[in-house]
Amino acid sequence: MAGVLLWVISPKENATALLSLIPRSGGKQKRSSRLCSRIKFSTKVSAISSAVANPARSSEEKVYEVVLKQAALVKEQRKKKALDLERAAENSDALTDWDLLNEAYDRCGEVCAEYAKTFYLGTLLMTPERRRAVWAIYVWCRRTDELVDGPNASHITPRALDRWEKRLDDLYEGRPYDMFDAALSDTVSKYPVDIQPFKDMVEGMRLDLRKSRYNTFDELYLYCYYVAGTVGLMSVPVMGIAPESKATTESVYNAALALGIANQLTNILRDVGEDARRGRIYLPQDELARAGLSDEDIFRGQVTDKWRSFMKDQIKRARMFFDEAEKGVSELNAASRWPVWASLLLYRQILDAIEANDYNNFTKRAYVGKAKKFASLPVAYGRALLGTSKLS
Repeated sequence: MAGVLLWVISPKENATALLSLIPRSGGKQKRSSRLCSRIKFSTKVSAISSAVANPARSSEEKVYEVVLKQAALVKEQRKKKALDLERAAENSDALTDWDLLNEAYDRCGEVCAEYAKTFYLGTLLMTPERRRAVWAIYVWCRRTDELVDGPNASHITPRALDRWEKRLDDLYEGRPYDMFDAALSDTVSKYPVDIQPFKDMVEGMRLDLRKSRYNTFDELYLYCYYVAGTVGLMSVPVMGIAPESKATTESVYNAALALGIANQLTNILRDVGEDARRGRIYLPQDELARAGLSDEDIFRGQVTDKWRSFMKDQIKRARMFFDEAEKGVSELNAASRWPVWASLLLYRQILDAIEANDYNNFTKRAYVGKAKKFASLPVAYGRALLGTSKLS
């Protein structure tokens, strides 16, 4: 929602404090939480097999199948002209206590305000219903990331992630485990949010448990989709596409996906030193080799001409994804554009900061200062007012 826009949450930051907000489930509780430049897919995509795990297909093709599925849900909903929120509420068997449900949404808002301040500010311009739903998605994504990046990560096993996924299934069926689950359960009952992106994010957490190297960018792309690209697919149905938009639903979702990939690639480039200290290298091994670099160079952490050249190429690719993403933000519902534009502009400036640090992302953390953040807000607001573009 990161990094979350919701599209742009930065889930690795402020990890410890969030766990204190997660209610502990007890036995007595009723079982009621980084597209290369302008990638284009041909008409052959529609004939691709539905088996996402088919190794003969590229990661981009695998992910596009999920995009098509989510876009189809949104198209179906748009034909109905409007959301019938009152009827959705009446048909909810597990969420009949509106006082408790409102409290759950308010708590989600508090978490978003604490850990994604700029994005939270932007959500206040959205309609109350969309705002609350975005908060609920944000909190689930953050809690999911906490499982492998939080203070208890060393105790998390594949079985624990299986239980978390089962819990996801339950909340989709209207059986939430706690107040945060209840907010998301209510959200997915009202908006055409497919469960697959949520499941794919859990799969990204599984990758973090067993994988610390990525041989090619194709492999890394799939990981970036799992842990960040999914957020765009989750949140666009809530943020909504502008009624006056002439863009295809699929193109808007491709742009949302591109922003998630761009954000995660930016996270990876910013955190090279931090990840290396944990024995992880989220950089394509074949590209490192072509640049004359190795894992040992990463662990040594010296900024050389080879490293600068390598980083320039990586930053260039991330910016291409941001360029792709820009085309879709203007197609969102008018009230939803500002938080996404603000997050996009702020996150892209992290790449500028890496360059300003002379590509030393081993010992210097690239960040955007408060002055630059505040200066970006009116720019984002101005772009939000420009309306839809020529995306097609």
